[in-house]
Amino acid sequence: MKIFKNFKIALLLCLTLGLAPFFPEPHIWGKLKWLFGGAKGMQLIDWFDIFLHGSPFVLLIWLIALKIIKK
Repeated sequence: MKIFKNFKIALLLCLTLGLAPFFPEPHIWGKLKWLFGGAKGMQLIDWFDIFLHGSPFVLLIWLIALKIIKK
């Protein structure tokens, strides 16, 4: 799909869905700290949350990798 090949859309997704809620810290940042701290007490909803908030960043990294490979 063409929409997933657009850098502007991927960046917008990262800044909105990827970082929301923004206060007191970006949600994905808190989940990643929890994950790298051993993930003790994480439930299925927390793993889904990491997937949901992390997928825009994976998309952006994928697009950057494709651009680099094409050069």
